[in-house]
This record gives sequence, structure tokens and C-alpha cells, in this order.
Amino acid sequence: MAEYIVATASTADLSSEFLEEHDVPFISYTYIMNNELFEDDCREDTKSSVYEKMRSGALLTTSMINTYLYTEFFDKLMARGKDVIYLDMSQKMSTSYRNVITAAEQIRKKYPGRRFYNVDTRCVSGGLGLLVTKAIELRDAGKSFDETIEWIEKNKLKVIHRFTVDDLEYLKRGGRVSNAAALIGSKLSIKPVLYVPDDGSLKVGSKAHGRRTALNRILASMKTDLTKPEGQTVLINHADCMEDAEYMKSKVIEMFPTVREVRITGLGVIIGAHCGPGMLTVFYMGDNRHA
Repeated sequence: MAEYIVATASTADLSSEFLEEHDVPFISYTYIMNNELFEDDCREDTKSSVYEKMRSGALLTTSMINTYLYTEFFDKLMARGKDVIYLDMSQKMSTSYRNVITAAEQIRKKYPGRRFYNVDTRCVSGGLGLLVTKAIELRDAGKSFDETIEWIEKNKLKVIHRFTVDDLEYLKRGGRVSNAAALIGSKLSIKPVLYVPDDGSLKVGSKAHGRRTALNRILASMKTDLTKPEGQTVLINHADCMEDAEYMKSKVIEMFPTVREVRITGLGVIIGAHCGPGMLTVFYMGDNRHA
């Protein structure tokens, strides 16, 4: 195993068990629910509990991680005596990222003989999780610090993100859809199908009439852009919609029998706070990102 640390944030939406098993330290984003502050702990039981409360009317708000907390986290990593590769969510979707940059500069000054590399992944949720997973594989296969960074930078824009949401109210709150569009869409059961383009933002690619149509729209896109399924890991994250996640898993295995694994994990509550219960996401490697 190569001697460097791969670290990330809780918004990689990997389970706490997976992160612990593969020795991946993570910094937790925070959220407020019913006037109480919580840390995103990546536990599946926490996710289930939070989404259950959201379905009962609880509102979540999130906040960025400040420079001090990043610096403290990075300092603890460097104190382990190894170089560090840190992967966080896309700066287009995280106001915290500028604090990552500031904290990383401070850490490099404090440890001038060591290397600390932070990646603007242009990814979020399971897309970030895929990059972290691949970095772990490269590290454990003995690839060097530079080789792992080179792979990440070369391939990060090949991580495909496909989403759909169940309740347009959450996208309306975040300014993704207008009040009128949310009202009409809800009445007509219009479900947006979203994706992440090269700049790392979140865009509406198309609109489907009904939930199952939206899921099948994602599957149709996969037929086009999952051109090399052999040995791939496909990640499915869900916000309290396991039945839909299982449907998608069975269809992906049916369409792409040579994939190595289709892994279902609960969607992290930080992303879920902005998209709501019922969000379903699929992530995999393709040739390029498109609507």
C-alpha cells in the first residue's frame, strides 16, 4: 500500500462503515433540524431517521465548514506523517470550497516538506464517492501520490451524475425552479431529471411525466453513455426510496451484466436537505457529461 492518505468530506455519501474499513478520514458538514445542530455522520440509521422526520414536516438547513475547522482537520491528517490527497464536493455546489483553498495554503506553509493536494472534483454525492473509491483502489494497488492525482484529474469529468427528485418544493427553495414551475409541476406530476455538467453545477436535463418515467429516463441515458461497463462500480444513492433504488439496481444489472458491482447507499442528509426525501441518484463512469 502506498504511503499517503486519501481523505474526503461527508458529502461523498459513502457509508461510515465503508470509510472506516478503507481508512478514509472525513470532515463532517453540519445541519440544523428543529433548532438543533447535528454533524453529518454518514451512518445509514441517521439518514433513515432524518428522512422520516422530513416526511413528517421537519425542515433542515445546512451551513458551510469554516476555515478553522478545515485547518484543524487537515493538521490532524498531516500529523500522521503522510502526504494527503483531499477530495471535497464541487465548488459550484459548496460555498465551503473557498475555505478549503485557504486552509490548504496554511497547511502547506506549516508543512513545507510535505505534500497536500486538494481536488476540485466537479462532483457531488456518489459521484464524489466514486472518485474517492477509485483513489482508494489506486492507493491500495501501490500507485504513487502523483499517479493517483494524475488519474483523478484526467478522469473526474467522466464521472456521470443522474438524479431525479420527488418533491419540487425543495428545488424551488434552492432557486432551481420557479414558484410557478413548482406549482404546475407538482399538479401534473412532472419530475425533473437532473445532471452535473463539466463545471460541477446542477442542471435540469429533461422533465418526465411521473416517477417511473423519470427513472426509466435515467436508464435510457445510461444505455447511451455507459459505454464501458466491464468491471465498473455503479453507485445508487437514495433518500428514503429503497424500492426505487432496488428497481434501478435490478435494471442496471439486467442491462449491464458485466458491471462489477451495483452498490446502494442512503443519500447523505446534506444533499438531501436541498433535494428532499425521494431523491434518487445514479453514478458511474462514462465518456463525457451531457444532459
